[in-house]
This record gives sequence, C-alpha cells and structure tokens, in this order.
Amino acid sequence: EENGFEAYIVGGCVRDSILGRTPGDWDITTSASPQEVKEIFEHTVDTGIEHGTVTVLMNHEPYEVTTYRVDGKYKDHRRPNEVHFTKSLREDLLRRDFTINAMAYSHETGIVDIFGGAEDLAARRIRCVGDAGERFTEDALRILRAVRFSAQLGFSIEKKTWQALCELAPSLVHVSK
Repeated sequence: EENGFEAYIVGGCVRDSILGRTPGDWDITTSASPQEVKEIFEHTVDTGIEHGTVTVLMNHEPYEVTTYRVDGKYKDHRRPNEVHFTKSLREDLLRRDFTINAMAYSHETGIVDIFGGAEDLAARRIRCVGDAGERFTEDALRILRAVRFSAQLGFSIEKKTWQALCELAPSLVHVSK
C-alpha cells in the first residue's frame, strides 16, 4: 500500500479470523503485478509466478502475495489453462470457491464481503460463489473442499451447492491426475 497498490488479506485467513481461529497462513491479494511485488520486497520466492504468486519472506515468515486475477477456461477440471491479471478486487473474489473464502480485509477498508460470506459464516453454511455447478466443473477438488470445510467447521452445505456436489461427484476422478 505504501507503494501505491491495493493489498488485502484474503480467503481462509479472513474466514478463520472472523471465526476466532488462528489462521494457518496469511494470503495477500494485490493490484501489484508479480514483478512489482518483487521490486518492493527484498526477499521473495517465485512460487507460482505464472499464476501471479510470489512468496514474500518477512521476519522469516512466508506470505503468499498474488496479483488480482481472472481465471481462463479450465482444461482438466483442476487448473485454469491461463490466468489474466486484473486491477479489480471484485473480479479476483468472483473466481473463488465459497463465499466464506471470498472475503478480503485491509486496515484501510475493513472487510470486503461482496458475496455474503459473513452471513454464511453466521448461518454456519457452505455456499459456492456464483453457480455451484460451474465452480465444481472448473475444479473438481472444490467438491472435496466443500465436504472438508463442512466436517471441520460443523457447517451445513447449502442446497444448490449440495445438489451440484452430488451431481458432479464423478468428476472427482480428475483430482488424482
């Protein structure tokens, strides 16, 4: 932010913080390009540079910093063929799996919750961002993530998300590839 870019903690660390749980890691999303992130910070590792992710090491702690992005088409039911960087936080959050993982936070703006993630946390509910069938068709691993979050957090799975999960369960064969 001191260098003129937007930066938010995002995803599971926001979810876990709201739930009073200690986050396992801290993911950051930013309007800065991967090259700009590398120029700003002294110690970086290219961990997923083709997808916009650079790990920044500060005080011996790793922080994954990923440029806002929009996923292209998914060829293998697991990973997008390509990603396109964007300057829109909303577009970045729109590509995420569940509403409870599509929240961002910065000291400047507070919580950004475009898709009702806080409401779903309060209702103890797993719900896909957008169309559940589309989310699970893009990445079949999201089916297992829905079940895992439900079990770990004691949350129910919203009806449309559950229906899509059951219908698309056979696509789990793509997860082990």
